[in-house]
Amino acid sequence: MISTDRTARRPKSPALARFGGALAVLTLLPTAPAAAAPASDASPRAAGYVSPRAVTPAERRTAAYLDSLGDRPERLRAFFKDLPKGGDLHNHLSGAATTEYLIKLAIDKGLCIDATMTAVAPPCGTGTRPAADARTDAAFRQQIIRAWSMQDFPADESGHDHFFDTFGKFGLATWDRGKLLANVANSVVRQNQFYLETMVTPASDSARALADKVGYDPDPAAFHRKLLAGGQLDRVVDEAVKEADDGDADFRATAHCDTPRPDPGCRLPVRWISQVSRGSSLQRVFTQMAVGMRLAERDPRFVAVNLVQPEDWDSSLANYSTQMRMLKYLRGHYPGAHLTLHAGELAPGLVKPEDLTFHINEAVRVAGAERIGHGVDLVHEDDWRQLARTMARRNVAVEVPFSSNKQILGIAGADHPFNAYRRYGVPVVLATDDPGVSRIDISHEYQYAAQTYDLGYTTLKDLARASLEYAFRDGRSLWAAGSAASGYRPVAACAGSRPGSVRPGARCAAYLADNPKAATQWRQETAFASFERTHGGRA
Repeated sequence: MISTDRTARRPKSPALARFGGALAVLTLLPTAPAAAAPASDASPRAAGYVSPRAVTPAERRTAAYLDSLGDRPERLRAFFKDLPKGGDLHNHLSGAATTEYLIKLAIDKGLCIDATMTAVAPPCGTGTRPAADARTDAAFRQQIIRAWSMQDFPADESGHDHFFDTFGKFGLATWDRGKLLANVANSVVRQNQFYLETMVTPASDSARALADKVGYDPDPAAFHRKLLAGGQLDRVVDEAVKEADDGDADFRATAHCDTPRPDPGCRLPVRWISQVSRGSSLQRVFTQMAVGMRLAERDPRFVAVNLVQPEDWDSSLANYSTQMRMLKYLRGHYPGAHLTLHAGELAPGLVKPEDLTFHINEAVRVAGAERIGHGVDLVHEDDWRQLARTMARRNVAVEVPFSSNKQILGIAGADHPFNAYRRYGVPVVLATDDPGVSRIDISHEYQYAAQTYDLGYTTLKDLARASLEYAFRDGRSLWAAGSAASGYRPVAACAGSRPGSVRPGARCAAYLADNPKAATQWRQETAFASFERTHGGRA
């Protein structure tokens, strides 16, 4: 069975301490020399935090239009919804579906809701109600929404516990991967994005059974050989491929992809990231890692592995370093599998101070992560400035979901390391994490970033570009010499072609046909050209 649940069933975690008085990141930043503040951004608000590159007249006009909107909420919301926003690279499928859609799935499955607002299997006995009652009982429906999301959640309670507890409450409604994807993919396209990487746990029951059958071996080579023996691991991978096939078929049916009126999500390129439940036993963790990496090398729909569940759980903390070494070993055997890791999703008061000092470091330097999810505890890491320099040199991008960080960790504004990463040249991509649970969308995250950190239009544009540049999309990039470092100059094959104005030349068309990543980036550049024509006037 495929699991889309981010946390699975678990004991309730301790209440999260509030973070009043958290150390402000900006006080720890190095002083930037005057020359480090390029004048290339059309808006002076972003000076010092963007790559120096030429700004086109259309970008200047669009930046002026954005500045002219002031604090008019409706106009700003429209601007950020229309803004092309690349791809979402940090997205948990079950947490991304809207709560209203999860309620619909619960109703369709005939599920019941118990006194804790948890979906349970029928029949509905004492102390439970049919989920179908939510169709006619508005108060009951609102109770479910509040229990299954962060809507109306009190600021003085533990957002951390409530956030992660939602997954256990709606878990039974999330077993249909194809239906969930139809809901999420439509939302992504409507948000003017062009690519999605989303997380699921493939063949979860079979992987668990294999792990328990083989048992733990502290020698990763010996453990790996035991998993491979007799084709055991390959049979689990076979099951994962079959699940993906079934999910694709369910998605296409739900989204009407093979009809004259397909849903918007049918045209979205989607890739899967295999989740590993870091709070599980070591044998289960290693087995899930091996399944995910072997799957990524066999099935192009799967591109990477990631560890999920809270980093602050006792088992997560106790086994963190061991798990990083497991990943290092397996990456040597599966070089075609990418690795992005939840690391540093921690804050003062949630764990002991010493637990804030090494998670990002080990994810980057031991496991070899190509991207880091959250990375909120950066400035508490040992020698964090050198860590940031290493991430910049290796082009290790950090996936930043602002709303999730605020809701779970209480970290926002100047306490967030967003500007620290950017000042050191670490690539940053904006993401949603669990937009259904958070009750937000990617447009909200871009608007929050712009208003909180005074970002100008070209900076926002380059953040969107970065989300495709650092995607695990197959093929080469549209950009020469590593995106921002090149000033976003196209590769030689496409240097004479301008998206949005003319069709690509023959060389460029051939390059795009051979490189899906570049083709997706070209789509976004064409959308930017249209966006700038539309929004390059006056308010």
